[in-house]
Amino acid sequence: MWAILIGAALIIGGLLFLFQLALGRRPSNPHRMPQGGATLEPRRQGLRFLGLSKNWPALAIIAIGALLLAFGAYS
Repeated sequence: MWAILIGAALIIGGLLFLFQLALGRRPSNPHRMPQGGATLEPRRQGLRFLGLSKNWPALAIIAIGALLLAFGAYS
């Protein structure tokens, strides 16, 4: 029972840690696009924030939580 509860807490904590980068940013200021029109999208964000190099601690916490859930289900 304890393994399932700790595993669920680790998965939730890992997800919160994963979303911390996106939730902690300040809101964008509207700016004009070269094609015309206003947007709230960041100018040069790219997809670097989705890389494993920045997100590996959260993914490791989620994996440990999943292992504990599987271990708790079969014990």
